[in-house]
Amino acid sequence: MKARNIKKYLILLMMSLVVNESLNAQLPVIKVSANKRFFQTADGKPFFWLGDTGWLLFAKCSREEAVQYLDTRKAQGFNIVQVMVLHDVMIKNYYGDYALKNADASTPNVTEGNKFSDTTAYDYWDHVEYIIDEAAKRGMYMALVPVWGSNVKSGKVNVQQAEAYAKFLAQRFKSKSNIVWLNGGDIPGTDGMDVWKMIGSTIKKYDPNHLETFHPRGRYSSSEWFHNESWLDFNMFQSGHKDYAQDTVAKEKNHFGEDNWKFIVTDYALKPVKPTLDGEPSYENIPHGLHDSLEKRWTAADVRRYAYWCVFAGGAGFTYGDNAIMQFYTLSNHGGSFGVRENWKDELFAPGATQMQYLKKLLLSKTYFDRVPAQELIVGNGEKYDYVLATKGKGYALVYTYTGRNFKLDCSKLGFAVKKASWYNPSNGKQTAFNLGKKNGIVEFNPAGEQKDGNDWVLILEK
Repeated sequence: MKARNIKKYLILLMMSLVVNESLNAQLPVIKVSANKRFFQTADGKPFFWLGDTGWLLFAKCSREEAVQYLDTRKAQGFNIVQVMVLHDVMIKNYYGDYALKNADASTPNVTEGNKFSDTTAYDYWDHVEYIIDEAAKRGMYMALVPVWGSNVKSGKVNVQQAEAYAKFLAQRFKSKSNIVWLNGGDIPGTDGMDVWKMIGSTIKKYDPNHLETFHPRGRYSSSEWFHNESWLDFNMFQSGHKDYAQDTVAKEKNHFGEDNWKFIVTDYALKPVKPTLDGEPSYENIPHGLHDSLEKRWTAADVRRYAYWCVFAGGAGFTYGDNAIMQFYTLSNHGGSFGVRENWKDELFAPGATQMQYLKKLLLSKTYFDRVPAQELIVGNGEKYDYVLATKGKGYALVYTYTGRNFKLDCSKLGFAVKKASWYNPSNGKQTAFNLGKKNGIVEFNPAGEQKDGNDWVLILEK
């Protein structure tokens, strides 16, 4: 107890110095765009969702570590962090503070007193609030999962507890402008349907100003169960961690596996129109299929493929993940999952994490809200990794190939005359102009390098 209080005391002075700054760090709330396809901030600026799965941030990290994590992700272009509020009903944080009394979701463990001068008053919920405020100071948003799905599936949270807990969350954090709610948590909507509907509707009742969605299990989209729910503002799917050979669910209707662009196509066609995005693809440095540590590991190139496929198909953003980061694993911690073998602080600079910003920069360099999928441009597409994705806006078109294979476009369907052409490298953000000979009709393009997985390029055509 004394050691815990000493740790708290050392940071209380720092906390008291920054409290006024935190209170003033109000960001514009994220809204759905007028055409219902994208996100924007309340002041009308495009918001490209570039997320990271920092699932156990609130539980595993000290304040200093949380700030280190946020500083790094901010510098890398990330603007939103997906994080569990309750990974488990018995969860406690870095300082030993339990989130709940008696593991009961209806009774959050809130302590009385001045949290800025009394070490015993600073509790689990103050720690959550501290990190949310630190994110706001860095222009970042927090996508909060109220309770991870396994707790509901195992009966640890019932409907009555869910209602009380969701009301507490909404009232506690509704004043924070930099939050989004992710109901669910790696779970089918059918496992605890009444609980998920209660959490969703209760949060929306007491906090109507923040966006809300549902984070499903792998190979599913929230649209499967909740698209018409009034509390669901946008769809999120989890394309998951299996490769083509491992996939068994993909044979079912609307379960598309590695072809995450197919989830976008399905959600894009639904009415009413709502934004959609891949909220959990294969993580960098996690084994194919998750559970066999001897399997191949997903790489930065794989993550890039998921990102560009998702967005060019019509997605409103993309969420990156890394095996060590999502669980904030250290080598001294023997409780790691999914064959993790790296320190999370080292993995902050994994190649894929540093490369996600180039997708965001590319899209924000063009007109934003008029961008649409443009598969009609592609002549004779390939399958699986050879599939080419196209998107276009006013006076520009972008085409992504993962393997660098030759592909053909019908330029008569661009809607503009091509004046400039260039290749964009998703691994470093460098753009190289080239002279385009034929500009009309069907034109073949030949990216640099040999055709192979991970030789990915974006063709940029401009008016």
